[in-house]
Amino acid sequence: MATQSKVKVSKKEDFRTMVVDYFNTHNKGSFNYKQVSVDLGITGRTNQYMVADILDDLTRDGFLVELVPGKYQASEITTTAEGTFVRRSNGKNSVVVDGSEVPVFVAERNSMHALNGDRVRVHLCAQRRGFEPEAQVLEIIEKKDQVFIGKLKVEKAFAFLQTDSKFLACDILIPKNKLKGGQNGDKAIARIVEWNDDDKNPTGEIIDILGVAGENNSEMNAILAEYGLPYVYPKNVEAAADKIDAGITPEEVALREDFRGVTTFTIDPRDAKDFDDALSIRRLDNGNWEVGVHIADVTHYVRPGSIIDKEAFKRATSIYLVDRTIPMLPEHLCNGICSLRPDEEKLAFSCIFEMDEHANVLAHRIRRTVIKSVRRFTYEEAQEIIETGQGDYKEEVLMLDQLAKALRKRRFEHGSVNFDRFEVRFEIDEKGHPIDVFFKVSKDANKLVEEFMLLANKQVATEIGLPKGKKKPKPFVYRIHDNPDPDKMLNFAAIASRFGYKVKTKGKRSDMNNSLNKMLALVKDRPEENMLSILAIRSMAKAVYSTVNVGHYGLAFDYYTHFTSPIRRYPDMMVHRLLDRYLNGGRAVNAQKLEDECKHSSDMEQLAANAERASIKYKQVEYMKDRLGKIFEGTVSGVTEWGLYVELDENKCEGMVPIRDLDDDYYEFDEKNYCLIGRRHKHVYQLGDKLTVQVARADLNKKQLDFALVDENGQVKSKTTVNKNKEVVTETKKSKKKSKPAKTGTKKKKNRR
Repeated sequence: MATQSKVKVSKKEDFRTMVVDYFNTHNKGSFNYKQVSVDLGITGRTNQYMVADILDDLTRDGFLVELVPGKYQASEITTTAEGTFVRRSNGKNSVVVDGSEVPVFVAERNSMHALNGDRVRVHLCAQRRGFEPEAQVLEIIEKKDQVFIGKLKVEKAFAFLQTDSKFLACDILIPKNKLKGGQNGDKAIARIVEWNDDDKNPTGEIIDILGVAGENNSEMNAILAEYGLPYVYPKNVEAAADKIDAGITPEEVALREDFRGVTTFTIDPRDAKDFDDALSIRRLDNGNWEVGVHIADVTHYVRPGSIIDKEAFKRATSIYLVDRTIPMLPEHLCNGICSLRPDEEKLAFSCIFEMDEHANVLAHRIRRTVIKSVRRFTYEEAQEIIETGQGDYKEEVLMLDQLAKALRKRRFEHGSVNFDRFEVRFEIDEKGHPIDVFFKVSKDANKLVEEFMLLANKQVATEIGLPKGKKKPKPFVYRIHDNPDPDKMLNFAAIASRFGYKVKTKGKRSDMNNSLNKMLALVKDRPEENMLSILAIRSMAKAVYSTVNVGHYGLAFDYYTHFTSPIRRYPDMMVHRLLDRYLNGGRAVNAQKLEDECKHSSDMEQLAANAERASIKYKQVEYMKDRLGKIFEGTVSGVTEWGLYVELDENKCEGMVPIRDLDDDYYEFDEKNYCLIGRRHKHVYQLGDKLTVQVARADLNKKQLDFALVDENGQVKSKTTVNKNKEVVTETKKSKKKSKPAKTGTKKKKNRR
């Protein structure tokens, strides 16, 4: 850190920062004020006396100790540790040291330009009294492979990528010979190849061009790339899949139970192309019902270790964006030979149940089968049969509905949680632009399919997890959902009690969940419904895949897995293979390897969910951009220290009312009670509050909507509003300032160090 160049600094605080950095670096030495000044290049008697004053101040703070008069040393020798670097575009960089969850601040000057996720070795600097702890990067041990997405700006002499990343504050310089054909205005993906200590901006290279910024395909692919997800399918994998034949030979059929003569059909969404589950039903001679849950036999075609299998494992799941599906498997398999299409013979892996008319399971068997679907129902078609009692195969559909309702009723009686929320969907035009919003609501037809899939998943998990006799369970893939965090549940119960609802937080799981279901039923269509439903979901743990079975809290199942969607989920393929292995007497697999595969699948599932939410958010902003200045009714869906999130009642688009616009008081965030409280007037904004808002700003680059509050007289209360020309207007007490309309791309500052 020592330098011989003179430093022109006039403020005492700047000197103080330099001195602190000096002693953090030279933590074992002792120095007087002249030595420190000379090493830092600080000249002039006045300036050097200021350094002496700073040394005294730091000693009183406890940061330094005075060994002998005039001789100072860092009070604690800094410790060295390793951890993960966290970079943020707002400059609040930090490091999470191994074994700790608390981030330690790292100033940009002490970061060595480490990128988000890099493994680093750091000094944990001696802490000054009254100041937050800090760290200094000493070495970047392992660089995380990462890319940045943004818009290309190409000039005559240079080019750079204006990044959209929340992990980078500055643009990336791109040499003209590293543009890969990119043009000005293109959406592109870049990697950083160099970032020297003295450089304000990193230097990078373009690795792919996504298309023109703002176009639908470019933006959807950018979302996938942002989360490290694939947006094209490898041609060599598709070519390998194209060579696979359905192979339904007499020899193969002879090895399977034949269901081709049993009434079998699929029930799926209207736009579905991959049908991975089908249901069969027939009356047995003893008067009971036989229901078959038939699942596409994907693992018959996809062999372990094959090029197709490796690609499927890497992806781990299909990804569902607003306007497209990015499949886990090549199209020839997922939409072709594996898909249980009507009037085609198909290979399946099946759970077959013998049930009485009350849906009590009297017997079951798990078999590889061959089936032939006689009808492809959409959910809407099946729902019409349930509601009217008329239509194709009405007897079979109505019986399945009756059995499913009995299964569902019993499941809730045993403590399954009833989270019955809708999904937002968009109607889009041929260019991918959203023109309308609708809500996907789960009706009886959806619940019919859901119940039999749950039954099959539960049965398969129980088959392996609870072996007969005194046999020890073999390693298996479970879908687990841990118990809620006790503190979160207590906090939730306390908030629910303010509205007159009692939620149990102790006792049997079934009793706790039954009280939660009762609350969710009572709160239906009441003003506090949205708030309490959101808080109930937030109090729950996330479901993941694991070999360590802790049961599924939300479903109230002791054993549960994913068996029913192998076309779109790799864990289901894992379950099919393990099931086949163990049912045929195979040996136990390596538990640790299986657990690693489970973790990978869980991680990829989360990334896919994040990308799906990002695509929905993008379309919401795009949809509302056409409605700037319009006024809507909404509900507070989130409360943070920086503002209120409001979900519009009409279309469920969510935006923010920034706290800076709540200028009638100084509002403080009450994290425990999810509310903002005015310091003087004690006005409270909390989850579930009904508000009237105006659409003030729609930023597509940030996928961000800003709303302005509207009072009971229809007057906009925010500093930021929109006039008749859809121009964003910012008002202050002394003047009114009119700015240009909100742009879809906001150029970031080149450096915020």
